[in-house]
Amino acid sequence: MVNPIINTKWLTKVLMDGGSGLNIMYAKTLDAMGIDRSRIWSTRAPFHSIVHRKQIMPLRQINLPITFGNLTNYRTETLTFEVVEFRGTYHAILGCLCYAKFMAIPNYTYLKLKMPGPCGLITIDTSFQRAYECEVKCYKHTITIVASKELAAIKEEVVEEAPDPSGS
Repeated sequence: MVNPIINTKWLTKVLMDGGSGLNIMYAKTLDAMGIDRSRIWSTRAPFHSIVHRKQIMPLRQINLPITFGNLTNYRTETLTFEVVEFRGTYHAILGCLCYAKFMAIPNYTYLKLKMPGPCGLITIDTSFQRAYECEVKCYKHTITIVASKELAAIKEEVVEEAPDPSGS
């Protein structure tokens, strides 16, 4: 998890997912940041494996400048994000396209991301406590989704097995 500088008030929980080929921004995050929806454009390309066994159609795409670093050594690149309507526990997810564009190297063990900057190496890190809190929240979110789907499946089974009240 890293905190790129877009608007640090809103993007305090960003997952760096080196296994994902997508950069994802949640529509709720864009709204909270006050980004006008006229800046996003339509897309017809679905993606898979974000929600287990489901094909997701993003609302749209948007280009946003992302900055890593501090006032004395920073780097900004424009990334394309898939804008999705479903809820997540992060504000955004940055995938391997972000790694490639910034020439960044992650170290998941030490929760660090390193990349070249104009004045030397830029190192982005977070605390283990912050990462743990995000993992717990993500776990609880997942359990809630699974439980609601199981409840819906049980309700369907009960309705199918219920005897006909007319006795026929």
